[in-house]
Amino acid sequence: MERRVEIVIVTGMSGAGKTAALKCFEDFGYYAIDNLPPSLLKNIVELADVGSQRMERVAVGMDVRGGTDFDELFQALEGLESIPYTIVFLDASNEVLLKRFSETRRLHPLESRGLRVADTISQERRVLQPLRERADVVVDTSGISIRELREKLNGIVPDLDDCRATRLTFVSFGFKYGHPLDADIVMDVRFLPNPFWVEGLRDLDGHDQAVIDFVMSQPETVDFLARFGEMLDLMIPCYQRERRPHLEVAIGCTGGRHRSVVIAEALARPFSDAGFVTSVIHRDIDKR
Repeated sequence: MERRVEIVIVTGMSGAGKTAALKCFEDFGYYAIDNLPPSLLKNIVELADVGSQRMERVAVGMDVRGGTDFDELFQALEGLESIPYTIVFLDASNEVLLKRFSETRRLHPLESRGLRVADTISQERRVLQPLRERADVVVDTSGISIRELREKLNGIVPDLDDCRATRLTFVSFGFKYGHPLDADIVMDVRFLPNPFWVEGLRDLDGHDQAVIDFVMSQPETVDFLARFGEMLDLMIPCYQRERRPHLEVAIGCTGGRHRSVVIAEALARPFSDAGFVTSVIHRDIDKR
């Protein structure tokens, strides 16, 4: 019987966490291959047909170490039209990348005599721009931990049974800590009454029933959930048509502990009940 192969291509800026991402996919049960030449991509499918079941789910690392001309990769991808694949692009700000290279004292793959690390980072960003534009998912790792990266990746491709279906991730956050840079949609719910100022609720969070009851009892909450849910119902089929396998919706309040947590959970629930692969991440719930 012919095996069905599903491929995740992990790429992005040097220092943005591609190695860590590949290790995450390996933990998820993928066969991880780093720095694969684009010309060998089609061989993955052929190996799966005669190989073991481990080769059915493959995560492949590709970046500037394999060369700076991505035409060969794009041509290889054109030959995968019948194979579900997802391109995950890892990115970070120039300042964060520069700090990481400074701390680890690693050489940049594009480093050459006469160029500073900052210059090579800018050069790499220009080189990778066409690949970034082709990516299905862009993950900004500037301010997230390995655990948070793992949660994001698991939300993007938790099983790959249907790589063409759009997966939904709802992220609650606090604006005081900055908004998620890789979110597709950012919604501000600071217009809702704040439990922080209600006696007995300040030290609780959006998982506590008293906070849930307070937020959900507001007429504005009910109206917002209905209207924003309708907007997502309208947008998701469009994302699916554009072959977007992942949609991240970020819900922010002031501190990311009360309103945004309740709203993110409430928004995710009907989509999960409807059969969407849905995950919820509460980025700042433990911050004070």
